[in-house]
Amino acid sequence: MDLDAVFKFLDTAGNKLDYRRYGEVLLEILVAGGLLAPGGSYQNEGGEKPATTRACVFQDAFDIDRVKAWDQQVFVRLMRRYKYLEKMLVEEMKKILVYLKGFTDEHRQRLAQLTALWLCSGMVPPNTLQVVINEHQVKEGVALDFMLEILKTIKTEKGATIVLSFLKKSGMDNNLDQLFPTNKRTPENIKNIFISADQQEIVTHLAGMESVGAKKEVSRTLKTSINEEKPIKEIEIDLNEAVKKNGLGEHEAVAMIWQAVMGALDSNKREDLIQDQALRHLKQYIPLFAAFTNSTKSEMVLCNKIQEYCYDNQNLLKCFNKIILLFYKTEVLSEEVILKWYKDGHIPKGWTVFMEQMKKFIDWLEQAESEESSDEED
Repeated sequence: MDLDAVFKFLDTAGNKLDYRRYGEVLLEILVAGGLLAPGGSYQNEGGEKPATTRACVFQDAFDIDRVKAWDQQVFVRLMRRYKYLEKMLVEEMKKILVYLKGFTDEHRQRLAQLTALWLCSGMVPPNTLQVVINEHQVKEGVALDFMLEILKTIKTEKGATIVLSFLKKSGMDNNLDQLFPTNKRTPENIKNIFISADQQEIVTHLAGMESVGAKKEVSRTLKTSINEEKPIKEIEIDLNEAVKKNGLGEHEAVAMIWQAVMGALDSNKREDLIQDQALRHLKQYIPLFAAFTNSTKSEMVLCNKIQEYCYDNQNLLKCFNKIILLFYKTEVLSEEVILKWYKDGHIPKGWTVFMEQMKKFIDWLEQAESEESSDEED
């Protein structure tokens, strides 16, 4: 079929036919080959069989290259010639994409490839795909297969990064599980399906989201325990179990502890009072901090959490060095980590202020370290 001739015929016909009125009908015929009844079958206008044409994607686009040809030589040229068809295409796709169950596997594949090309070019906005998720299409597995074909085409054409970007823009990155029938929505099954479909990036993304959810739950439980003033040993045991269960790192746990402990602090007091109260409050939880600062990384995270918090809460700006000193004296923070933090491990927030606060203490640490080194040499 000569697609250039198809476009020229349609362009000439546009001078006689009112595409502003019949644009969606035209697009439906070019995609599916005829007018569609609800459910995806062809409308029968009283004849023995529905009127259809072979000049359409469903009948003529036998592979991805041919789908691309239809896109570029017919649809793109039509949109440039009749700009108002762009909006009509979006509305038409919202209708066609709920008829998937009525199409053959082959026609669904061609439609998925064409839809992917339109998503990549921006002719169809990503959130249009939300309509694919409806009960009758999900239950039969049609919605999932259709989406997998779209993702496959996008990955082939634009790469894995664009797949994730598209999912976020479509709003489907948070509800991919909705594509699966209810009895198949287990994390393991979802993971296996995307691995089989060569969408490892999506598996990694889902694992990350699962981890974020787990962190939020652990953090919420920790805050509740601290607000309810549960025994510190009990909090430590519970947090240890949660960290192991959810595969979290010790540095993540110490960040949660800092946030939860300081969240329980009454900060509506005068500056001089809040500083004393903060130090007394932190002193209670030294055993909890000590239990989760067994690595250099955890100690460094704690230093920067303190720095960030004191900068964001101006009442504690002058208290930073006192907090660091408290943790040093109670052996939560080591001198090696404090020196490294001062040299190149700190964050930019308020650095000028904190550098000045810490200068004397750092000089003392460096001198003590130097004397210790001398003694060892002697």
